Amino acid sequence: MLTIQSETDKQAAKVGLVTAIIVGAGHRSLVYASYAEQHPEELQIVGVADPDPVRRVKTAEKFGISETMQFESVQALAAKGKVADAIINGTMDAQHIETTIPLLEVGYDVLLEKPIGVTQEEVLRLLDTARAHGRKVMICHVLRFAPFYAEIRRRVQAGEIGDVISIQTAENVSYHHMAMGFVRGKWNNESKCGSPMLMSKCCHDLDIITWMKGGVKPVSVSSLGGLSYFRPERAPEGAGTRCLDCAIESDCDYSAKKHYLEQQLWGPYVWVHSFLGVTPTEEEKMESLLKSNPYGQCVWHCDNDVVDHQSVLIEFEDGSTATHVMTGGTSRPCRRIHIHGTKGEIEGVTEEGSFIVRHPDPRHGHEYSEEKVVLNVSNDMHGGGDLRLVADFVRVLRGEAPSLSTTSLEDSIYGHLIGFNADVALHEKRVVELPQL
Repeated sequence: MLTIQSETDKQAAKVGLVTAIIVGAGHRSLVYASYAEQHPEELQIVGVADPDPVRRVKTAEKFGISETMQFESVQALAAKGKVADAIINGTMDAQHIETTIPLLEVGYDVLLEKPIGVTQEEVLRLLDTARAHGRKVMICHVLRFAPFYAEIRRRVQAGEIGDVISIQTAENVSYHHMAMGFVRGKWNNESKCGSPMLMSKCCHDLDIITWMKGGVKPVSVSSLGGLSYFRPERAPEGAGTRCLDCAIESDCDYSAKKHYLEQQLWGPYVWVHSFLGVTPTEEEKMESLLKSNPYGQCVWHCDNDVVDHQSVLIEFEDGSTATHVMTGGTSRPCRRIHIHGTKGEIEGVTEEGSFIVRHPDPRHGHEYSEEKVVLNVSNDMHGGGDLRLVADFVRVLRGEAPSLSTTSLEDSIYGHLIGFNADVALHEKRVVELPQL
């Protein structure tokens, strides 16, 4: 029989169209999957697995997914065998391993949201499984792809500041982000989400640190921190348990009314299914914040138990060191980095879209030279890294050379080992030696 291909089919075959299935049709998965809408000749979303019927159906409508490719569970998807090239897994932290391993065993390659897993043992088990089945797993450490960090890494690798001696990073989590995600929201309680604050929020930063070291292994870690402010005893006088019936709401920086109604912040998280176009009315929003919506709770009367500040100190096998400081509840959100090398230093703030490269200059009348590197920073999430990550994943699956930023499981695991053991160090107040792979 003679088969006639359309020009679209011919082009897809030529460039190697990658087909993918969304597992966990939440906000992050749909951000990554949106690459298929912008570049349909490279990526096509052909399936969805999610127990929530609204998310499942709305996602299917969005991407034109047939009914036979809509699954209520990973088990149902795996039972069908391999019916696409890859998985985009955006499930919650504690579900990452249980939803990824069965699909690796079937033969899928996976783009996996961070953190990889919620324990060191889980992460190592996933690594063993991926290796045993010869599958590719890329972790969504999107900051590697942000122009700010990618250009710094390029310059470090090129030797512009010599050998890296120390790295300092800091993440300042804004008051409204802290309240949404880590006091009221899905990552506020380690027993519920499975991840401590350091892993759910700062595994990006720990990954950046290990990435900048270019394969030099971390060997030990220590850490200090705690939950100091978002506690019942720190509640202002007159504070209620829910914002919309609180006597001091109008004067409170953490007012849910101000954040989610007036400023319309964090809608995809606060209003269930809103990221799929199912948006409640203003009256329904008010009613939910007043009664059942967890985002309507007073930040001093939640069931949160994750830290609101933490400092981490890391030692590498070559004797170099790094520190990371997480502070929750700051006025301004930002990430800072300062890398000191044997021939110079690099320093910058991600949100400013530029960094400084300095070198010693001992000439008379001088002390140092300075170059300001200004970048074309995107307004996309994570400094433009989200869709650059997906583009790299597609290239790798098509057999092309990985980029400098590629977040392979084997490379991305080191930041996780730091994070898990930093929490051991925090609770046991000691220096912890890291396992060597």
